[in-house]
Amino acid sequence: MASLPRKYRSFTHEALSVSWTQATVLSVADTSLSAAAGIKTGDHLLTFNNQQVPRYATAQWIADFVRHNGESPIQLLVRRDGIDATHTVTPITACSIPIELISDSSVDAFTAGDRIVIHSSILRVARTDAQLALVVGHELAHANLGHLNAQLVNTIAGWASGAALDAGILLGGISTSGAFSKAFSRAGASAFSVGFEREADYVGAYYAARAGYDLAGAEEVWRALSLEQPDSIRIATTHPITAVRFVQMQKVATEITDKRRRKAPLMPELKNMPVDADHHMSREESVH
Repeated sequence: MASLPRKYRSFTHEALSVSWTQATVLSVADTSLSAAAGIKTGDHLLTFNNQQVPRYATAQWIADFVRHNGESPIQLLVRRDGIDATHTVTPITACSIPIELISDSSVDAFTAGDRIVIHSSILRVARTDAQLALVVGHELAHANLGHLNAQLVNTIAGWASGAALDAGILLGGISTSGAFSKAFSRAGASAFSVGFEREADYVGAYYAARAGYDLAGAEEVWRALSLEQPDSIRIATTHPITAVRFVQMQKVATEITDKRRRKAPLMPELKNMPVDADHHMSREESVH
């Protein structure tokens, strides 16, 4: 609670019953390690291996503790309804990318490769934990699939092509002030971006499912985002249009449900992703 900006503390206390003095569990995924250890929403976390959980910068402290602890068991002293009890959680190393929440009015989330940043306004759009998990999973997929590096390579290649044109025109006595290198850099940066976003949507859904979230209805987050950003309903420049994202997520949720029913591994199959949506989006781009 103390880690939040002061103006949000009273609202958070009333809405979520978050303690002023102890770290409070806001949600627990049904099939997570914490759930298996008996941790429940509303629990107050007092100590980790007899080390007191601080009131300030709590999330960072927990992240650092778990990272340094590795996969050794953690003894959690938890207070529930005034009664203290010890629970044992044995971590499994899965992802080393930290997630940061920043207070911002823009509905946005992004990854810089070494971290995932969620703007607080996303919490207004993502109505459930599963929907928020899709957003986080999407950004994690960008980092793990190498999209950032590919975009950088495309940008450099575009700049090089444009610079060659600028130089050639300059030899003719006309200065372009780098117009072609700038334009080609932008084109390179956006090359394949719609495809990258679709891949991130697909793989991110698997991440959310493997973390224990039920994806039924989670695709509604894209409809909610479209209301915040109306152009995304029909214009596909760097992201798939809303209808495509919505339908794809429904198909992925069905695919994951079928794999769970068959007890098959929850592994994404990028080579089996449909291409008809890409064709539709290409037409949309040509119009605009």
